[in-house]
Amino acid sequence: MAFVRVCALSELETDTPKRVEVDGTPVSVVRTEGEVFAINDICSHANVSLSEGEVEDCAIECWLHGSSFDLRTGKPSGLPATRPVPVYPVKIEGDDVLVSVTQES
Repeated sequence: MAFVRVCALSELETDTPKRVEVDGTPVSVVRTEGEVFAINDICSHANVSLSEGEVEDCAIECWLHGSSFDLRTGKPSGLPATRPVPVYPVKIEGDDVLVSVTQES
């Protein structure tokens, strides 16, 4: 599994998503509830950026139609979205936030 540095931990404001790109994949990195999460930045319902939405209770809300996705699992918690979005492993090394979008073989 290849991890890529996406930002500094000190750059992440609590409950404020940050959009990054990892190996061509749009990712929303979120610091909330004392942890850092990485979730695919594209809503599975409407193909819009999740990083423009709000974060609450370990979920990110799509700003367009209001679907929320669990930052731990990617599962939607309500309509109109019915399909989950991918979540990615995160490692913190010092002040570096690293994310992997590659699948283990």
